[in-house]
Amino acid sequence: MCIVLHPILRALYGLFTGVTSSAVRVTIKEDCKSLLLSNEQLTTLMKDMDDAIRNGLRKDTNPSSIVKCYVTYVQDLPNGTERGKFLALDLGGTNFRVLLIELGENNYFHMESEIFKVPAHIQTGKGTELFDHIAKCLAEFVKKHNLDSKNALPLGFTFSFPLRQVGLTKGYLNSWTKGFNCSGVVDEDVVKLLKDAIKRRKGLNLRLTAVLNDATGTLMSCAHKTRYSKNCFVGLIIGTGCNACYVEKIENAELFDGDQSKPHVIVNTEWGAFGDDGKLDAIRTKYDREIDEDSLNPGQQRFEKMISGMYMGEIVRLAIVDLANQKKLFEGRLSEQMKTKGAFGTSYVSDIESDKANYRETLKVLNEMGINDPSLVDCANVRYICECVSRRSAHLVSAGLAVLLNKMDEKSVTIGVDGSVYRFHPYFHKLMVEKTKQLTKSDIKFDLMLSEDGSGRGAALVAAVAVRDELPLKTNGVAAK
Repeated sequence: MCIVLHPILRALYGLFTGVTSSAVRVTIKEDCKSLLLSNEQLTTLMKDMDDAIRNGLRKDTNPSSIVKCYVTYVQDLPNGTERGKFLALDLGGTNFRVLLIELGENNYFHMESEIFKVPAHIQTGKGTELFDHIAKCLAEFVKKHNLDSKNALPLGFTFSFPLRQVGLTKGYLNSWTKGFNCSGVVDEDVVKLLKDAIKRRKGLNLRLTAVLNDATGTLMSCAHKTRYSKNCFVGLIIGTGCNACYVEKIENAELFDGDQSKPHVIVNTEWGAFGDDGKLDAIRTKYDREIDEDSLNPGQQRFEKMISGMYMGEIVRLAIVDLANQKKLFEGRLSEQMKTKGAFGTSYVSDIESDKANYRETLKVLNEMGINDPSLVDCANVRYICECVSRRSAHLVSAGLAVLLNKMDEKSVTIGVDGSVYRFHPYFHKLMVEKTKQLTKSDIKFDLMLSEDGSGRGAALVAAVAVRDELPLKTNGVAAK
């Protein structure tokens, strides 16, 4: 058999080989067209998202806005004067982290952390059970690290679910996402629920000084990492979920009732809900609709469900099953594992697109999924499906990011980014940079900075800044120029 390089794949990445089979290949390309987005479609999306964000910022339109634009009450970035030990709790998925951060003179920084699991039955059980489990793990961490219980350690709480904040230490859960569905938490103050759980754990002496989401934590972490950067204006999460925050002028954040003497506040967009009003219907595929209908929160977080790591692998699996059922893949043969919902992890997408040659990783993944002896044409087509799904994800994020950059109209912006999809996918960064440049005003320059433990480290830094601001020290506003 003659094996030749496939020109389309080579043009995309130039790193791997493909197999020409015009009849099959063209058919696969036709079937995947719905997963490809033009700049015209993205521009339409950007206009709708810009409208949604502006509606979310205004008092009169916020109640009906799909994109809520919650104010975070975080108005200051780290400035280098923070000192002491700070705890952080980072809850946003099936695992959560507890961190201990120490800040000292001459940029001294030390961090220790531990990962704890949230069992499946707790993720969908009673809210009190969730927070009791968190308090139990906090107590274990405090004991393990011999932290002084006489002095209440400041604790920053990253809660990476849609949160309507009414203060730096008060926030109400709007809705669960990412597979969580604990009872008795929606519309409740999650800070109070955690404080109550801590009280039930005798001997655990902590002082909750801030609640925030992971995007805000990422922004704060990158601002600290760049030695108190004054142009870190965006925090972006592309992992299990997808969300962004950005620095907004006080006069535009009409719902903000905090310190009006400072010019800016960080706004948590919660853009994962964009499209829940039908604005994305024109570009949603049958795979997107199936994922949404089978989820724990049908009709909600539709933008996030087209992007994030919780869903990307499942979109690929649904496409593979669909095409195999049409006998366009694997001669119509499917394993039970490939037919199983959630069996094709998003990490498989990264593995397959990491192939340099000979489809070694693709063959390994397909074998793990119970597909034995696939043809090289099948491997090429599976990779093409992965490329289409991940490229669409990157381009959707780029469109949202371009909306924020164009709205702020700052000429130089650092964007802090965290999340497993961005961190581990071999081409996500490149795809995002290229598309964001195309969609952003030509005079705006930006850099994407990978955050290190952004959501957890950021929570501790918000706590540190809150404690710093309790002291009679002069501090700078969040977007001091």
